[in-house]
Amino acid sequence: MTGKRGNREASIFKRKDGRWVGQISLPGDGRGKRKRKVVYGRTREEVRLKILDAQKILQSGAQLTPDRMTVADLMSSWLKQRRHEIRWQTWRRYESNFRMHIEPNIGNIRLAKLRPEHLRNLYAQKIDEGLTSTTVRHIHAVIRAAFRQAERDEIITRNVCRMVDPPRAVQFEINPLSPIEARTLREAARGHIDEALYVLALTTGMRQAEILGLRWRDVDLQNGFLSLTRSLVFQDGTWMLDEPKTRGSKRRIHLTAAAVEALWNQKRGQLEHQMVLGPNYQDHDFVFPTEVGTPRRGANLVYRSFRPLLISAGLRQIRFHDLRHTAATLLLSEGVHPKVVSEMLGHSSIRLTLDTYSHVTPTMQQQAADAMEAILAG
Repeated sequence: MTGKRGNREASIFKRKDGRWVGQISLPGDGRGKRKRKVVYGRTREEVRLKILDAQKILQSGAQLTPDRMTVADLMSSWLKQRRHEIRWQTWRRYESNFRMHIEPNIGNIRLAKLRPEHLRNLYAQKIDEGLTSTTVRHIHAVIRAAFRQAERDEIITRNVCRMVDPPRAVQFEINPLSPIEARTLREAARGHIDEALYVLALTTGMRQAEILGLRWRDVDLQNGFLSLTRSLVFQDGTWMLDEPKTRGSKRRIHLTAAAVEALWNQKRGQLEHQMVLGPNYQDHDFVFPTEVGTPRRGANLVYRSFRPLLISAGLRQIRFHDLRHTAATLLLSEGVHPKVVSEMLGHSSIRLTLDTYSHVTPTMQQQAADAMEAILAG
């Protein structure tokens, strides 16, 4: 004897026209009524995967019936699914955009009633509040990703994100140091407790999280290179080493002689300090830890070390990330091939490098013209 199917059980069968159909039972509405979610596919495997996706959504607590499901329901469920599938930094940015900007404004709107003007009004409001076009485009990207997944899962039949364009991207003006300013900073850092850190930032263009997450096991001073495999991030008060930002972010960087020398001095000083502290030193193998060996927060580096160093050097205040822009600008200005600079920075493509540092393009074009003149002149 076959009993009734319980909630969330599924059945798959083939129709006469050759298409496969899958059905999954939805939770009852409390009045004895029960609904089903139906999915279609060209193969049994395709339907099975769609059923698994639907069951994941149910297990996360979301309702599959679009007539009652709100934007907040959909996006909360999507965020729960993505939590362990993407980098923590990326997920945290998604969650923050949802919690701070999306949920308070359109979260209570039912999917069936969401219209393109709701999104357009949201984006216009955020621009009026002072958010940059880049941030608003990130908000749009989060909504678009969640709705694309809902479309694939057949939770929605109309994706309003396809009807809305995000604000036009405004090129962010970078603020690199000039060659003279870079040399001034290098001289000011000489003998500083973080000298090796600043030499590394200026000569390699590493991201702050990459520098603070660098471990000695990833540094080969004998052969003069380091391998970047992780970035340091803090999650709910605890630290972790996260996956690189992009596939290209996991890379090997060759070091200048000055960087190798500074890192040797850093290693010797760190070992001496560790011997003084003894068991009070927590050795996590970081190249640039706190005084007791624990991971170092980026904010502490900026406010306690970087900004005071800029003041002592008589330099204008810039972001730590501008040291990365400085390294790229100096290399490109000296004629280093953009492909090499792109790989050194860990960019996802050479186009990103050229777009970011388009201000260097006139110099590169002049160098190309001079080179051609020299060739033709013999």
